[in-house]
Amino acid sequence: MRAIDFITLFLLAALGTGLITPIMRKIANRFDIVDQPNQAHKSHKEPIPYLGGVAILIAVSTIALGGSYFYGLSSRSLSTLLAILVPSILIGLVGLLDDIKNLSPLSRFIAQSIAAIFTSALIIVTETVGSPTGNTSLDLVITVFWIVGITNSINFFDNHDGGASGAVVISSFALFILSSTSGQFYIAALAVVLSGSCFGFLYWNKNPAQIYMGDAGSLFLGMMLATTLVRFDANPINSWAGFAIPVLLLAMPIMDTSVAVLSRIQRGISPFQGGQDHISHRLIRMGLTRRTTAITLWGGSAMFSLLALLISSVSYDFEGLILIVSATLFLTLFSWFFSLNSD
Repeated sequence: MRAIDFITLFLLAALGTGLITPIMRKIANRFDIVDQPNQAHKSHKEPIPYLGGVAILIAVSTIALGGSYFYGLSSRSLSTLLAILVPSILIGLVGLLDDIKNLSPLSRFIAQSIAAIFTSALIIVTETVGSPTGNTSLDLVITVFWIVGITNSINFFDNHDGGASGAVVISSFALFILSSTSGQFYIAALAVVLSGSCFGFLYWNKNPAQIYMGDAGSLFLGMMLATTLVRFDANPINSWAGFAIPVLLLAMPIMDTSVAVLSRIQRGISPFQGGQDHISHRLIRMGLTRRTTAITLWGGSAMFSLLALLISSVSYDFEGLILIVSATLFLTLFSWFFSLNSD
């Protein structure tokens, strides 16, 4: 694929999501599918419509499938695309049901686990996993854990105007660079479509948000990113870097979820209970504005994504050095965020 093809996919995804989102906003308001500020952990004052995630889902799915037809993907590549897209759409529909009916955390977790097990088994059987351990059973366990964990991380991270959508723009674009430079063009195409779609949605979702992506969007994006990254072959010199690159690309959602979950466990409450204990909430209590907080989250995503890009382009000795720096930086930031007032 040429550079112009990727630019076209990005622009189509951004434009498509940008145009569909206000339609979804009207539908959400019409049928009262809104996020009511009626719980302690809610920070907005007025009801905000959901269904932004439906716009993302429609745009990404349509452009990905349309692009596969236009560019004449091989049957194997098309099968791989469908194996990523179909489970993501299904889990997105579970999220949509949650946005409308407010499902229990257990119901969501069971649905995510079933989708993750199915997807992981498919990945392992077809040998399309990017960095296998060489042990099928271990590969399956790690992949299930990764998919469920990342799907929930993106869902948890969507707690601040523009925070999750902006971070996904950056992480997906970094994945696009990594995969396009290594010749993995269908991964690159998916990544650039995800980045473009979230970029188009960000216009409506930035502070003050006019619409939320809801669980339909966050679960869909989480599953898409998790399964796409599993299939991405980082091909590093140092084998540990192959596992580090996906983690670095999603370091901020992973860190945010870890901070919130450990904080809740420490206080003796359910990890799935909503609260004002995410990184964004802690930054705001520290005195940052909502807009500055979003920019800080994006900056963190950009910093860790840059480290992922560096790892893929340096020699063996420098790979190890960057891994040490990345781990130190992650643990330092995690400790600092965790130490901030949690409620």
